[in-house]
Amino acid sequence: QVQLVESGGGLVQAGGSLRLSCAASGRTFSNYDMGWFRQAPAKERESVAAIRWSGGMTYYADSVRGRFTISRDNAKNTVYLQMNSLKPEDTAVYYCAAAPTRLGLGVGPNAYDYWGQGTQVTVSS
Repeated sequence: QVQLVESGGGLVQAGGSLRLSCAASGRTFSNYDMGWFRQAPAKERESVAAIRWSGGMTYYADSVRGRFTISRDNAKNTVYLQMNSLKPEDTAVYYCAAAPTRLGLGVGPNAYDYWGQGTQVTVSS
């Protein structure tokens, strides 16, 4: 079992920045690929970014590429999502998720086994 706790959400103006953190516990963090997802009201949960256990491979959704950066610190059991140039359409609950590392880097929600409780990000125009 892996426990995940997100933090760092909040209210920010358009063009601003936030850094989300996700602290993991329970299993060896470096055995897991990590992902960030988001879900806006009345919308499906969508993938934002993902990172391989080693940090050597990353994925970004087209809507955030060039603005968001995913990173991890295996010594601190933490994955981060740096969000710059935020837009109102980035408003959502953001979740981190963990998947035992597999042959390929999982992207969709179904590839992930463990989820945090989410943190709200609101971007005002």
